[in-house]
Amino acid sequence: MKELISQRASTGIRRTFTGFLSAVLLSSGLATAAESPSVSWRMQALWDAGTTPYEFEKKFVERVSELTDGKFSIRLFGGGQLVPSAQAFEAVRGGAFEMMKTFDGYEAGSVPAFAFTSTVPFGFPESDQYEAWFYEKGGLEYAREAYAKAGLFYIAPTVYGQEPIHAKFPINKLGDVEGKKGRFVGLASTVMSKFGVSTTPLPTAEVYQALEKGVIDLADRGDLTANLEAGLGEVAKFVIVPGFHQPTTATSYVANQRAYDKLPDSYKAALATAAREISSSLRQHILAQDAVALKKFEEQGAEIIHLDPSIVTEGRPIAMEAWKEAAGDDELANKVLQSQVDFMRELGLLE
Repeated sequence: MKELISQRASTGIRRTFTGFLSAVLLSSGLATAAESPSVSWRMQALWDAGTTPYEFEKKFVERVSELTDGKFSIRLFGGGQLVPSAQAFEAVRGGAFEMMKTFDGYEAGSVPAFAFTSTVPFGFPESDQYEAWFYEKGGLEYAREAYAKAGLFYIAPTVYGQEPIHAKFPINKLGDVEGKKGRFVGLASTVMSKFGVSTTPLPTAEVYQALEKGVIDLADRGDLTANLEAGLGEVAKFVIVPGFHQPTTATSYVANQRAYDKLPDSYKAALATAAREISSSLRQHILAQDAVALKKFEEQGAEIIHLDPSIVTEGRPIAMEAWKEAAGDDELANKVLQSQVDFMRELGLLE
């Protein structure tokens, strides 16, 4: 009987202790959740307020807030609202604001690896292939390594399809662009120069005016819908697809390294998750809207020129010379390029 009483007492004590421990752990968990810090950032978008890409950046900051129970808020500004777009890199680097959406190619002159983390002219024809390079073939790590040298953290890409060429003259073959003046940035600028184009890296906001005034004859700017919203059909009556100079595109979420390092891991995960969700949803939206945009361009009197796929095959060897030239003797850029070339071979794009 004494043994039975002793066992029951021992069991009761264990149950009491277990219940107490559970209560402590639950209380601790609730306290931890309650003590999650409130963080407020500012972010400058790549595009102007009111444009379709900007609307998706609004979805991005809303999703980050949702994933952190409203504790991590990001105040969104349109392109150029905080600083001129060309100064955003240095502004975020210096801590003027915490985050930006950018196109890596803008800084390819100082960081050669960025030439390949933004687009590969005559390269990956499908956006899923390019995104697979980021997430399955080490591209994300390469991009982060490149940005880390500048005191910045590369969160994730937004990958979508082609950016067409808008021209004031018809383009039916690569030789048609020789001797013309064009707006191209990053690696596309290097590649188009190989085909005889005199290139200039004008800010996105200046493309319409440059075409209207005849400062340039052709231009890369954005996806079809974004260019339609910008009115490019009014000043360039030829729309050339696919945009061989930029068959797939990656814009980037980039943060100040110090600000990023201060975030709880759950907030960092929220940024990465929201970024990948937006990449997929924007790409699908653009895919669905491309046909609509082309029809509207035609209604404005523009002529749509669909290039034969053989043109891309024809131009790729020349483009590859430009790829190597852009990488130069930069060790990281060459690693990135070799990684992409290897993957293109695996995909059957290169022999």
